[in-house]
Amino acid sequence: MKKEISRDLLLDGIPYVLKDNISTHNIYTTASSRMLQDYLPLYDAHVVQLLKQSGACLIGKASMDELGMGSTNMTALTGPVYNPWDIRRIAGGSSGGCAAIVASGLVPFAIGSDTGDSIRRPAGFCGIVGMKPTWGRISRYGLIPYATSLDTLGAMTRSVKDMAIVLEKIAGHDQHDMTSSRVEVPQYKQCLSLDISNLKIAVIRNVYERLEDTRIKDIFKSCVSLLKKSGATIYEIDFPENYLQVLYPVYHIIANGEATSHHACLDGIKYGFQDKGKTIEELIVNTRTHGFHPHTKQRFILGALALKQENQNKMFRKAQKVRRLIVEEVQKIFRDYDIIIVPNGEGIAPLVDEAQDLSHTIVDDFLIMANLAGIPSLTLPCGFVDGMPVAIGIMGRCFDEQTVLNCAYALESQMPYRHQYAKGESTYV
Repeated sequence: MKKEISRDLLLDGIPYVLKDNISTHNIYTTASSRMLQDYLPLYDAHVVQLLKQSGACLIGKASMDELGMGSTNMTALTGPVYNPWDIRRIAGGSSGGCAAIVASGLVPFAIGSDTGDSIRRPAGFCGIVGMKPTWGRISRYGLIPYATSLDTLGAMTRSVKDMAIVLEKIAGHDQHDMTSSRVEVPQYKQCLSLDISNLKIAVIRNVYERLEDTRIKDIFKSCVSLLKKSGATIYEIDFPENYLQVLYPVYHIIANGEATSHHACLDGIKYGFQDKGKTIEELIVNTRTHGFHPHTKQRFILGALALKQENQNKMFRKAQKVRRLIVEEVQKIFRDYDIIIVPNGEGIAPLVDEAQDLSHTIVDDFLIMANLAGIPSLTLPCGFVDGMPVAIGIMGRCFDEQTVLNCAYALESQMPYRHQYAKGESTYV
């Protein structure tokens, strides 16, 4: 009989990696940007402190898209990250380094950040579990921000039970982060249950029906059938079409407007990379011109345009108002249903040569809705197409991570492809 280990010791001695935008005392934290290539933080992020207290062992920092601005992990200072299932393909971003390392089996878990699917998209591409909890559930003290109204720290693991263990250890209030919640953190692992017979699950019909690959659509429908077989009640509903069409523009304006403000301090004066110039203004212009990836500069240009005084009402503030309307629609759904499920994206991980030319689709963009609304969202691998993983997205009410975990746990237990780590057995116990 397997001896149960105290939940306080579950991470003792367990190795993990951090996304390189999470501060570590006297360990370089660059956010994969030339502008921060020599940055040595003077303190640990709150999540790092908590993991140290749990005995977990940090073994490295993982590559990411520069400053978290990307979905391909092709803009990192150290170069692109490749998918461990097929190195001709991307791992996704911006937490692609974390996803590739966990999927390769090098560590059981990684800590990343998610501003607009940056944990969940690469987790889906790499065939692992990825979760962003409710906004405010985990302290962001020590996180180099992208957009603070959207940023959430989260984790990547190889099973739902492992996710429950890690999430419980890193969640909770922190006095250094005024946005961190005081809502009590449940014992997620202890409360895991395969019984989802009381759940009412909303399937967003006008999202999944847009899937162009019928094989992915069939896998998604199979997941819905498995949830129904587990006792959940399934309802097909439509999300307002006008809001689906504006998800990405609203996110893009808000995220890049906030990012432009946050990173105005990266000017070559205080720290980091510095270029030459005859005047202070010329030095700053040259530094920011040569210090950022072109993709990042494009986002700053959009953000600056949205924040320009004459544009704020018709761009940034209008995007904020539309965001509120989107959130209200999400809240309406959760008055009647416990869970929302959607495909985790349009297709499998793209080939590296094609990644830069990809256009966003509504199926891809729906994951952003969880960031706009601040709700918990989990990606679960659910099958394979052309030898590459595909995944399902599971979303729940604010601070109801337990229901999201239980729904994923029940579905994971029935997966026909499941490996050792996907049988409901923890990597740790």
